[in-house]
Amino acid sequence: MKKALALLLALVMTLSLAACGASEPAATQAPAADKPATTPAAPAATEAPAEEGKVFNIYAWNEEFKGFFEKYYTVPEGVTVNWIINPSDGNMYQTKLVEALLNQADAPDDEKIDMFLAEADYIMKYADSEYTQDITALGVTDFSNTYPYTVQAASDANGVVKGVSFQCCPSALIYRRSIAKDVLGTDDPAEVQALLNSWDKFNAVAAEAKAKGYYMTSSEAETFRVFSNNGEAPLVDESGKLVLNDAIRAWQAQAKDFTDKGYTLTCDIWSDECTAQMFADGKTMCFFGPAWYFNFCMGNAQDPDKGCYGDWAICEGPAAHFWGGTWLLAATGSDNPTMLADIMDTFINDEEVCSNLIKNEAQFTNNQTVNAKFAEDPTYGNDFLGGQNDVAVFLELAKNIKFENKTIYDQELTEGLQGYWREYCDGEVTEAEAMANYYKYINEMDPEIVTP
Repeated sequence: MKKALALLLALVMTLSLAACGASEPAATQAPAADKPATTPAAPAATEAPAEEGKVFNIYAWNEEFKGFFEKYYTVPEGVTVNWIINPSDGNMYQTKLVEALLNQADAPDDEKIDMFLAEADYIMKYADSEYTQDITALGVTDFSNTYPYTVQAASDANGVVKGVSFQCCPSALIYRRSIAKDVLGTDDPAEVQALLNSWDKFNAVAAEAKAKGYYMTSSEAETFRVFSNNGEAPLVDESGKLVLNDAIRAWQAQAKDFTDKGYTLTCDIWSDECTAQMFADGKTMCFFGPAWYFNFCMGNAQDPDKGCYGDWAICEGPAAHFWGGTWLLAATGSDNPTMLADIMDTFINDEEVCSNLIKNEAQFTNNQTVNAKFAEDPTYGNDFLGGQNDVAVFLELAKNIKFENKTIYDQELTEGLQGYWREYCDGEVTEAEAMANYYKYINEMDPEIVTP
């Protein structure tokens, strides 16, 4: 297993990833109307068990969970929490994380990783390794309120659970209300959903939007997750062969068609060109993402001077899907097992904490009971979405999440495909050249995968 992680280290050091992705939503400043009236007070300290370590080390790629942790978790008295935060840019986070995991056994107790964060596209690499430990043995045993896929994602091949997620991430179509009114004649979520509930309808409306001077999406990759989450087979089959399934092929066809017809811009979804479309003067009707996306990656829409706060709504769109999420994984060798278990249990089972994540942080939590309470609350609404109850929408969408057909290679395979296919959409290369470049990239990143 150490050899496997050593190989992973060699791979992650060669990757060059986007600065803000599912794994790193960029923090934004929300308008005052969307903030709690007061900042929650830090919980009172309790005494740490004498036999446990006095330094608790957490590896993360940004400060999102750090903020939640500092607001809502009671750190035992005498314990220092040390955050080791490396951004995902250039895959620095995973590179530093793997280096530390490989040195974990020989590291001094105060320098050992106790807990680290991972996201959906690469969690399997860590959950199915000896560098993470069984959290049920630590005392985290109540998963009755969590969404099953979040437990599956954090489990190894034998079903041993290695961590938890504090959030559930069903993804929705996020549309601009004012543009929807102009193009569709309505901004009502139920009516918009009826007009966009299939790819045939979505593609037809794209033509109508173009005729009125709008883009349907701001990137040809905007719809990628919707298609890829509905693929009938993994991208790498049991024999180790790359298989671009029908859903991926359908996205490729749409991306090229939308580009040729001017229904979309062609750019990375995290590029300034793409996110500029979120300003008030933007001309794009549709984006796709979970709660974390409009909370942390739509900062331009929330800009107090140039934004369009409140001019948004969500619906399911052409197909149900999910995107990302943050998992807390238990590092093997931690000398703080009690605190490690308590953190995980708190963020999935403490109803007050989970309620605060919704009320104060606009999250969709990994506690079904708490989510149901807010979904049924007639007084709850998200101001960014014009007062719409997003929890009620996500509650229904979460029923369709499946963590099937995932592989340990998904991060490299999906990001690489989007980049090389964009070159074809833009006319920089032929289709054959784009795919040849993609296969070459795979052979360099993951030489064990068999390409055509």
